[in-house]
Amino acid sequence: MSSVAANGSMDDADAPIVVGVLALQGAFREHIAHLNRLPGVSCVEVRTKEQLLNLDGLIIPGGESTTMANIAQRWGLIPELKNFAEQGRPMWGTCAGLIFLADRASGQKEGGQALLGGLDCKVHRNFFGAQINSFETELPVPQALKAFESGPQGFRAMFIRAPAVLEAGPSVEVLSEYRLTPSEQAVSNGLERVSVAVRSKNLLATAFHPELTEDSRWHKAFVDMVREGSSREGKEALPQGSGKVGSGSLSDKGSGKLPADLPVYKADDKL
Repeated sequence: MSSVAANGSMDDADAPIVVGVLALQGAFREHIAHLNRLPGVSCVEVRTKEQLLNLDGLIIPGGESTTMANIAQRWGLIPELKNFAEQGRPMWGTCAGLIFLADRASGQKEGGQALLGGLDCKVHRNFFGAQINSFETELPVPQALKAFESGPQGFRAMFIRAPAVLEAGPSVEVLSEYRLTPSEQAVSNGLERVSVAVRSKNLLATAFHPELTEDSRWHKAFVDMVREGSSREGKEALPQGSGKVGSGSLSDKGSGKLPADLPVYKADDKL
C-alpha cells in the first residue's frame, strides 16, 4: 500500500508502476489480465500517443504484425513508440511485438512494414510457418525467470505463426533457444537452433506467447525490468479517461481469475 508523506502527498517510491499494453490489435487483453494479477501494477490500454506519456513500461502484444504496423502508422504512433524506447523505458514485444522491435526482418509481406528497431537482430517474420504449423513445447527456464523459485524448471512456450531470431548482435543477450526438429532443419537451410527470447538493455522480446498460459513468470520478469528502470520524474500525468486501469493480487499458482472470454490455456490443454 502506498504511504502518505508528512505533507499529505503520496510517496512516489511506493506508487504503483504503470505498464501500458499497445491495444491496436492482437492479444492485448490477455497481457492485461496477467498484469492485473501482479501487485503494485496499474495497466493502461494504449491507443494514442498521449497515453504513452506517463508509462513506466510498454508491452507490444502478439497479433498480425503488418496490420498492427499499418494502424500505428495511420495513428502517428511510430515516432512516439521509437522515442519511448530511445528514452530507455522498458518495452517487451511478444511474437508480432518481437518483429516490431527488431532492426531487420525477412519474410515480410510485399511492401514490408514499419519496424521500431532497437534490437540488433534479424528476425524471420513467419519462421515456423502458417497457422496450421502452430505448436507448443516446454523450454528450460532462463536465468531471468529463476528468481521466481516457486515455478517449475521449464516453461510452456506457445508458438502461433511465430517468428524467430536468426541473427543477434553482441549487445543482444539470448535468453532462450529452440532446437529445430530434423524436418524443420530441412526447410531452414540447415539451422540447428534459433533464438526465441532475447534482451538488450531496456528491450525484451519473445517469439512465443506467455500471455496465453497460466504462467505469469515472464510478466513478473518484465515488471522487475520496469521497476529497475523506472523513474517517475519529469513524466506528464495521463489525460483523464486515457485508458483502462486496474490492479490485483497474485498467488504463486497464478490463481487470479481471468475474464472468461480470454483463450488462456491450462497445462493439460493442447493447441
